[in-house]
Amino acid sequence: MSERSKWLVDTEWLEAHLDSPDVIVVDGTWYMPNENRDAEAEYHAEHIPGAIYFDMDAIADLTSDLPHMLPTSEEFADGVQKLGISNGQRIIIYDRMGLRSSPRIWWTFRTMGVSDVFILDGGLPKWIAEGRPLTDNPTPKKQGSFVARLDHSAVCDHADMLRAIHDDGIEVVDARSNGRWRGIDPEPRPNLASGRMPGSKNVPFTDLLDENARLKDVDALRQRFVDAGVDLSKKIITTCGSGATAAVLTLVLDTIGHHNLGLYDGSWTEWASREDSPVERD
Repeated sequence: MSERSKWLVDTEWLEAHLDSPDVIVVDGTWYMPNENRDAEAEYHAEHIPGAIYFDMDAIADLTSDLPHMLPTSEEFADGVQKLGISNGQRIIIYDRMGLRSSPRIWWTFRTMGVSDVFILDGGLPKWIAEGRPLTDNPTPKKQGSFVARLDHSAVCDHADMLRAIHDDGIEVVDARSNGRWRGIDPEPRPNLASGRMPGSKNVPFTDLLDENARLKDVDALRQRFVDAGVDLSKKIITTCGSGATAAVLTLVLDTIGHHNLGLYDGSWTEWASREDSPVERD
């Protein structure tokens, strides 16, 4: 485990345990729509030996018009056991950006009742920089056995957020860039106006990472929330553009000892597309 967080594992530890039958490695890379990159193709070109690819837009609520919304527990169990994941395994997730989409998949597994799920500290960039093994060999598919138990309290919907913005006991914290939150920079999704939920605070997820896309130390993480005016004694609901990088904030808040948490699954993509959502801009 890493000294940065109990939810991080070191690259050295993972390399030593790649052949452990109870360890399963997951490539959870995801890119924004405007990045024009294919995460699955990049996985097939090179990945950590034995890793499987988790497509968070495929193991999702496919009836929703919103991206990668949380599926039902049955849909999630069906999807992950087809990847070969079973209850009782230790799941290690990484992404190609260091720390961006992997926390969303970590949060999803946690929300589905899995406690033994971790994130590779430094992600694939650190793994590559250290000269650790990569392969383009396909990982053999096998059927897993998985039962999911959805923790409904961890997930917030639009109605929850309409109440939350008027609740003095709740802080809403947005992981998007400051310009998008202020409404002065465009959103990456076409035809979606930028801005913020009334009363929300802004902690861009990139502010929580060092130059190598690794978490900063615990004191610096806590101070960043304090500097943003976040009252850490209150319940905190994290949000972002589509519910992905909000999970970076959730990971960090858990790391600094704050456990009264929710995540707005639809996030700004849902909020800004609904006429009944109040919006503030500078």
